[in-house]
This record gives sequence, C-alpha cells and structure tokens, in this order.
Amino acid sequence: MRGLQAAVAAMAWCLAGMTALEAQSTMRPPAALNTQYVMLVIADGVRWQEVFTGADASLMGKAGGVSDTASLRRDFWRDTPPARRAALFPFLWGTMATQGQLFGDSAGGSPARITNTMKFSYPGYSETFTGFADPRIDSNDHPPNENTTVFEWLNRDAAFTGRVAAFATWNAFSRIFNAERSGVPVYDGWTRGVAPSESPRSSLLRDLYATTIRVWPDVAFDALMQQSLLEYLGGHDPRVLFVGYGEPDEWAHAGKYDLYLRSARNMDAYLAQLWARVQSDPRTRDKTTMIVSTDHGRGWGREWTDHGKDVAGAEFIWTAVIGPDTPARGVRANTPVRQAQVAATIAALLGRDWQKAEPKAAPPLPIFR
Repeated sequence: MRGLQAAVAAMAWCLAGMTALEAQSTMRPPAALNTQYVMLVIADGVRWQEVFTGADASLMGKAGGVSDTASLRRDFWRDTPPARRAALFPFLWGTMATQGQLFGDSAGGSPARITNTMKFSYPGYSETFTGFADPRIDSNDHPPNENTTVFEWLNRDAAFTGRVAAFATWNAFSRIFNAERSGVPVYDGWTRGVAPSESPRSSLLRDLYATTIRVWPDVAFDALMQQSLLEYLGGHDPRVLFVGYGEPDEWAHAGKYDLYLRSARNMDAYLAQLWARVQSDPRTRDKTTMIVSTDHGRGWGREWTDHGKDVAGAEFIWTAVIGPDTPARGVRANTPVRQAQVAATIAALLGRDWQKAEPKAAPPLPIFR
C-alpha cells in the first residue's frame, strides 16, 4: 500500500504538475481585493495523510507508541475518512474547507510539495517565506537567513512598517526571519516567547515560560505560545502575522502517535480561536485571510516519525486558505501546488507583487476568482 500511494502521488505530480503550474504562472489576482490582514500559520510536521483521511489505524497501537488505544480510538477513530478527518480537525474541515480552499490531496491527484531537497524545517520555512528553495540552507543550524523574506519586504513598505510580527515555539525563527536585519519582531522559543509588556498577564506568561519543565530545549509548548500571541493581539494590530506551532513534529519524532494526534487537534482548536477573534473584531472582520500549511511532510508507514532528504514521501505537504478573496471551492482537484507559492500569495492578497521584487519566487497559489 505504501509503495502504491507513493507511486500514485508521484505519477499525479509528473503528469499534471508542470501543465498546471505553468497555467498558474499566467494567473493574476484581481485588481480590487478585500484582504487587509494576512495570517500565515504553519503546523510543523503535520502530515497530509491525517489532514485528508484522519487518524491512521495502523499507528493507533504499539506501532505508534500508544498504550491507551481505547481512548485514542474513542476520540479519533471513525468509520470513514471524512468523519475521521473532521474528528481530528473540526475547524479545518468544518470552516476552512467549507468557506475556503484546501490543496494537497496527493492520493486524489492534487499534491502539494516542497521544492527544496532537504525535507526538514529551516529549508522549508525559508522556501515558504521567500518563494524559492536555497540549496545553501542545508541545516537547521544555518545562520541568519541571507535571503529577504516577504515579511521583511513588507515591513519596509510604509503601509506595513511596524505592523509585521511573528510568534513561534521553535527558537530558530529569529534566524529564519533574520530578525536583527529585517526589523520584524520575532517571539520564539523559551526565552523570547513573550512580547515586551508590563501587563500582569505578560508577567505571568514570562514566569510560566521560565519555570515550565522543558521537554525540548529549543521548542516551547504550543499552549504557552498561543496565550502569548493572544496577549499581544490585545494591544497590537499586526497586518501581517506569522504563527508557528511546533509540538506535532516533536511528538512525531518521539514516536508518540497519540500525542501527535492530540497536539494536532489542539492546533486546530487554536486556529478556531484565532479565527473567532478575527471575525469578532470590526477592524479585521471579513478583511483577513488565513493561510495554514506545514513546513515538510513525513515518511510512509514505519517512517511516519521521520523526514529528511532520504525519507520518501516527506516532500508532500498541504495548504488551506480562507478569507474574503478566496472563493469557497473546498478541496481543489487536479491542482498541484508548491510550498514556494505561499510567499507571493501573501503579497498578492495585500496588493503587492512579490515576484517583481524577487524574480526567483514562485507565482501565487491559484486561490482567486
């Protein structure tokens, strides 16, 4: 089954990919757009398999490091893929898929994939933020990004200066965004997780970051970051925002399929919380586009815990978009896309042409009318 799935996905890409992507390169967004705010969310290491088919029965036991199989099946197992994916990602399928668009159903002939060959985080995030793969970035320990991201470029634009920000659990994002050069405030990891503020809530969050036991030295818990982000949004009005959740990738590397699923489900709840906040604020209601994706895929079968240049299948990802300029088309059929298209999409939604500024960048995703 693993080989058949991989073959189907690869064949779909080879046969349909180039023609569809060439057609996308000629598409242009409409002149008048309603989007004034863009939020890019990355769920690190969440596989397209769970996004489109829900929990994997073969991993809900010993093979997935699960001891309490009964409770996991109760919470996430359903008889059909649509029911399983809705149980795991109720916001993604109940709101984004009904009001927006989803890309990356590789088994259905519409793969989304990375173009860098590394298949791990720093190269994937850089590709997402810049619109192209840089072969120099071959380690998660790579120094501050030599490339200008679309976030840095927008932060130089008078309409967005001082209204660009990033929150993440992994402490590498200050390097990926090159925070010192770009001027983009990046709140990441354990020691930089809270924006400067004297509010009682910010003080409490700083205490929690400082005293919580660190399961991973370089990745904080998603729940802490979510609360830090919400506190920031209470006093700031960013027009371009990045949010990076990291727990699913960590639990997958640990071989804990139950915690991988539960952290993915929590991430979906965080998305619902952010979207509800957006839609309840008159400044942002019906003026915000949310893009949700992942930095890399994972392997098939026993290799579900891993990714990297030697792991087959880790190049396949997924992307979801919801907003006032994205027609409700649900799961896109016969529409292969690339990770590199996200950067130009962010700019296009805000009426800017990233490809003109960065000729190496891929075209926007085909989300517009």
